[in-house]
Amino acid sequence: MTSHTPQGPVDASLTPRYAGIATFAKLPRIEDVPEARVAVVGVPFDSGVSYRPGARFGPSHVREASRLLRPYNPAQDISPFAVQQVVDAGDIVANPFNLDEAVRQVEEAATELGERVEKIVTIGGDHTIALPLLRAITKKHGPVAVLHFDAHLDTWDTYFGAPTTHGTPFRRASEEGLIDMTASMHGGTRGPLYGKEDLEDDERLGFAIVTSEYIEEHGVQAALDRIRDRIGDKPLYISIDIDVLDPAHAPGTGTPEAGGLTSREMLRLIRGLADRNIVGADVVEVAPAYDHAQMTAVAASHVVYELISAMGKSV
Repeated sequence: MTSHTPQGPVDASLTPRYAGIATFAKLPRIEDVPEARVAVVGVPFDSGVSYRPGARFGPSHVREASRLLRPYNPAQDISPFAVQQVVDAGDIVANPFNLDEAVRQVEEAATELGERVEKIVTIGGDHTIALPLLRAITKKHGPVAVLHFDAHLDTWDTYFGAPTTHGTPFRRASEEGLIDMTASMHGGTRGPLYGKEDLEDDERLGFAIVTSEYIEEHGVQAALDRIRDRIGDKPLYISIDIDVLDPAHAPGTGTPEAGGLTSREMLRLIRGLADRNIVGADVVEVAPAYDHAQMTAVAASHVVYELISAMGKSV
């Protein structure tokens, strides 16, 4: 815990939530406090997408929806902004015209931010950014258990010959030795693949899988039991593509697939991991141009809130 009394969100009884600077959950900016434990940071970048663009506008969209979040989380019985200093660290600038440079910029900025705070929750942006974020986090923790919630595996090799895209970050991460191959897992995957070899490659790269179908058939608790057994007490990085949710709950995303999780199931899964050693997280692929009534942004903002709450359990 930080040595100073944490500064929480703007008091909504004094300033309406719809007024003022739209930091995440109306939290203070990083420059407005002496020190912080958790930083929320945006990466408005989507040059790695393979289908619908627009996730570059995700961070601001999620921040806007987060205005309605409140200080006490009854589901986890914690006031996450009171037990730890949480701040909004603004956005990381990533070159939209040069993917390789963008990846370097995200890694460098996340590494620098990681020297100022203990934990980072990143709002994307497309899933390409998971690779530089993992490069940064492993400088502090070594190879981490990766729990990847997504409709897709994201362990494909290349797209149009490009090795770094939003469909390849976890293959590259595995090849680079960034993940703990005995403790990493996908959750909520579903839908068609290019071939059965996709699953064979994925297993070879160090991932186990709990599919959406498994969660539907056996329930959230059974899925959590498998996830927790796989992760153990390893340093855990959670990467959440919002398309893990069914399009009925999150239409605003670039590659939607039918048959996904509900918002309620996703939040329960995060809450069930609150006693794990969560060292960082990202929530990506929110594309506001395809959203309706902020449905996707509201879901994503609550996912971020539950992650921050879970991180507060270890204070």
